[in-house]
Amino acid sequence: FTGAEVLIRDSLSILEGKAIAIAGNHTSLVFGKKHLVDTLLARGINIKNVFSPEHGFRGDADAGATVKSITDSQTGLPITSLYGNNKKPKTAQLEGIDIVLFDMQDVGARFYTYISTLSYIMEACAEAEVKVIVLDRPNPNGWYVDGPMMDAKFHSFIGMHKIPIAHGMTIGEYAQ
Repeated sequence: FTGAEVLIRDSLSILEGKAIAIAGNHTSLVFGKKHLVDTLLARGINIKNVFSPEHGFRGDADAGATVKSITDSQTGLPITSLYGNNKKPKTAQLEGIDIVLFDMQDVGARFYTYISTLSYIMEACAEAEVKVIVLDRPNPNGWYVDGPMMDAKFHSFIGMHKIPIAHGMTIGEYAQ
C-alpha cells in the first residue's frame, strides 16, 4: 500500500474537519486507478487547494513547460502552480489551510524537481505553522545509489541538497 492508501484505510479521521491542500500530480493515484483528490472529495474531506509541480496536476505539461495556476475542470478546485515564478507557496496561499498532503511518485534522481517542490513546501509550511503529511510511495530505483554529491556552489531548483545524483530514497525518506 502507498502512504495515501494507508491514510485513507486507517487514518482518514485526522483530516476530518480540517482545511486540506494537496500537493499532487498524475502519480497521486490510489487503489490502482482513482486520483487521491477525487477519492478524498468523495469521502467528504474539505480540500481547499491543490499545489501543482512541474508537468502540472494532471501530468499534461511537458518538461520545463510553463505550468499555470488554473481551476481544475474535473473538480472545480483551484490549482496553484509551484513551477515557474512561484516555486514556494506564499503565506497567502497557505492561509486557512490546516494540513498540506504531499503525494507524488519520485524516481530518486537529484535533478528531478519533485524533491525541490517538497523542500519548498516544507519550508513554507514551517514558516506558516501548517502541518505537512508526506504520503510516501516506493522509489522504483530505491536499490540504486550512485553519482557524485552535489557541490553547494551549484545549488538550484534542480539541485538543492548535498545528495548523490541517484539518491535511492523514497520521497518520505528524503523529507526526513
